[in-house]
Amino acid sequence: EDMGPAAVHFDAHACGAEFAFTVAGEAPGKLDWGTFSAAQFSLDIQGVNVHPAVAKGLLINAIQVGIDFHNQLPEHDRPEHTDGREGFFHLMNFAGTVDNAHLDYIIRDFERDGLEERKNLVKSIVKKMNDEFGTERITLKMWDQYYNMADELKKHMDIVDLARDAYKAEGLEVNEDPVRGGTDGSQLTYMGLPCPNIFAGEENMHGRYEYTVLESMWKAVDVMIKMAELNAERAK
Repeated sequence: EDMGPAAVHFDAHACGAEFAFTVAGEAPGKLDWGTFSAAQFSLDIQGVNVHPAVAKGLLINAIQVGIDFHNQLPEHDRPEHTDGREGFFHLMNFAGTVDNAHLDYIIRDFERDGLEERKNLVKSIVKKMNDEFGTERITLKMWDQYYNMADELKKHMDIVDLARDAYKAEGLEVNEDPVRGGTDGSQLTYMGLPCPNIFAGEENMHGRYEYTVLESMWKAVDVMIKMAELNAERAK
């Protein structure tokens, strides 16, 4: 969910819809039609374990190699230092011993060119470090997860306008700040089913104290009904 590994199994063409909406957003009024573009990568590091008493010039600590890699990424470009339209590198997991270590990262950027630049930076750091070792001690695996739906939805702004009109008809102030994350709609949009995201009243999203407000959920239902009514009127 949000990164689309389930959505890719949905047959967007066979469903027969011209467009859709996911319902997984934040407070009433939030309308998401722009998301991050996203990639993920992992590093597997092979060290050389030698007794520390005789380790000089021989020991290669896989944990230290992982630390050295991480320290070459831009220090500011981490989730805890970024907001708005700023992207980041996020270390999700780091486990290892002197012998070997494994690191998992996600990369986020609102621009496709920015995502590619970040991916290329990772590749260049890995290559430089392996060249210094004289062998491939760091194995990199990298793959794209989803792309900014705004790049496609800009071609279908009538769908966004439908949501805007429904929000306003229900007395809501529209908040269209790009979501600093993804939705299943990110995948569905690129599968040919334009799919913005409307609010569901979620707060503290994906945190330990995540919750939702019942009244916000009911308001989302009101908006969906209003969108159906407005769309029917436009189809006449």
